[in-house]
Amino acid sequence: MHTPLAGALVLVLGGSILAGAQPATKKVDIVSVTGCLREQAPGTWMLVAATEPVPSLANAPPPEEIPKTAPAGTQRYQLIGVGEFKLPSLKDRTLVVKGLFIKDAPVSRINVTSVVEAVASCAAAAPK
Repeated sequence: MHTPLAGALVLVLGGSILAGAQPATKKVDIVSVTGCLREQAPGTWMLVAATEPVPSLANAPPPEEIPKTAPAGTQRYQLIGVGEFKLPSLKDRTLVVKGLFIKDAPVSRINVTSVVEAVASCAAAAPK
């Protein structure tokens, strides 16, 4: 004999089996990087001579996290989702950028959530 409770149990179990068959989503980390802002092509913004990404929160950094001198990092990142940040006014300056880190080759990307000017110039070794 088939009871309503037994039917409900089958549905729950069936639903969990289907849910387990879906691919797991990849977690995207929020990071902070510091580097020199360059426009590589019209509308293509890169952070060059940048630091390694470090885990962070999406909001602007506190004053103690803003460097006083431009780092001479070795990383470069393409900045995306930058429409609201007025990057042309920050070109050729050292910035602290926070956002979602998208590791990729040949260039990783950062979907920007926060931009803060750190130094009004770039490290001397920063690529043009």
